[in-house]
Amino acid sequence: MKTDTSMWVRGAAIAAAVMTAAGCASTPIPNEKIALAKASVQRAEQSGAPEFAPVELAAARDKLSRAEKSAAAREPQPATMLAEQADADAQLAEATALQQRSHKAATEFDTSMQALRQESMRSSQPAQ
Repeated sequence: MKTDTSMWVRGAAIAAAVMTAAGCASTPIPNEKIALAKASVQRAEQSGAPEFAPVELAAARDKLSRAEKSAAAREPQPATMLAEQADADAQLAEATALQQRSHKAATEFDTSMQALRQESMRSSQPAQ
């Protein structure tokens, strides 16, 4: 009988150790990924995404918000997935904004150069 009790205690101890290890091995809340997504959203906002890539920025903000809610609800897998998607959307918003700003600057430069050429042509023509 004594052996049965000690075996049961050992079995319970092993089971407790396995459960503890399983708890530690479960997916942690992705705080780093959420922080990375937040930083990407901030960079996108500073790059002009509210003006030049509002759809992409809105998607990033929405997914970041949902990731934070999932993390608060202790749901690490959806939080991780949403944080990664928010980061990607924010990077797309930033790249789109930078491309659009560059395109706008190039168009403005071309317009200025054309105006200068026309003025130069008028200045170089003899007076009539």
